[in-house]
Amino acid sequence: MTVPITPVSTTATLSYFSDPPDGVRIYQCINADPKTGIHDKNWTPADKDVVLENLRGKEDSVTLDTCGFQYFKRPSKHVSFLNDSEIEQEYYPESIELIKELTGAGKVVIFDHTIRRRRPGLSDDNPQHRQPVAQVHVDQTTASAIARVHRHLPASEAPALLSKRFQLINLWRPISHAAVDWPLGLCDYRSVDVEKDTFPVALVYPDREGQTLGVKYNPNHRWKYFHAMTPDEIVLIKCFDSVQDGSVARLTPHTGFKDPATPEGTPLRESIELRALVFYD
Repeated sequence: MTVPITPVSTTATLSYFSDPPDGVRIYQCINADPKTGIHDKNWTPADKDVVLENLRGKEDSVTLDTCGFQYFKRPSKHVSFLNDSEIEQEYYPESIELIKELTGAGKVVIFDHTIRRRRPGLSDDNPQHRQPVAQVHVDQTTASAIARVHRHLPASEAPALLSKRFQLINLWRPISHAAVDWPLGLCDYRSVDVEKDTFPVALVYPDREGQTLGVKYNPNHRWKYFHAMTPDEIVLIKCFDSVQDGSVARLTPHTGFKDPATPEGTPLRESIELRALVFYD
C-alpha cells in the first residue's frame, strides 16, 4: 500500500460562535486580561468537529473570487520578521507589489500586521504576544471595511476610492519553519450563507472599537487547509469585497486549528499576516 506524502484530510474541532440572543450587542476585547489570560466577551463558543480537506496537489482549484482565498508560492526577500519597523520598511513594499501582481489591483495600502507565535501558557495580552486565533471569524464587516478606508486614506481620496471596487485582503505566510502545528483553516465561500451564518461582533481595543464577523456553525460549510505550508508560500484571504451581487466571493471564514495528526515535537506555529486595502481602477 502506498502511503500518501500528505494527508487527504484531517478531522479537527473548530470553535464557532453560538447563536447570539436577539438584540444583544456581541463584543470581545482584543487583549486578554494579563492576570487571567482570558479575553473579556459576552458570547459562548460552540465547538464542532469538522473534516478539513487538504488542498495539496489541488492548490489551483481555489481562487479569491470563487472560494474567497488563493494559494501562491512566492518567497519573500525579508525573512527575519523580528522587528516591526524593518517589517514595515522592507516587507510591506514588496508585499504591496506582490498583491498588485496577483490581483491586478491599481492601489494597495497595508494598514497593519500581526505576528503570531504559538507559546502555550503565554497570555495573549498585547500585540507582541499574539497567539493563533482559535475562533471561526471574518476580520471585517461592511461597516468596518468602509471605516478602514476613511481611517487610512486621505479624506480627499476616500470618496473616489469607495466609488469603485475595493477589497480587504490578508496576506498570510508562515515564518521560520513550515506551519504543521496549528495550521490555518479556510472555509469555501460557496458553502457559506452570509446572512444566516454571520453576525457583527464589536472588537474592543484599549483606545477604540472595531468590528468583525462572528460565524455560526452550518453543516454545509466546506473546510480546507494546505498541509505544512512553508515560509515560501502564502495564502491571500479575502475579508471583504465591495462587489456583493453574487458574482464573486465576498469573504472567507477562517481559523487556526489544532490538527490531531500533528507529530509530537513539531515546531510551534509562527506566522505573519498583513492586512491590506486593495483598490481597483
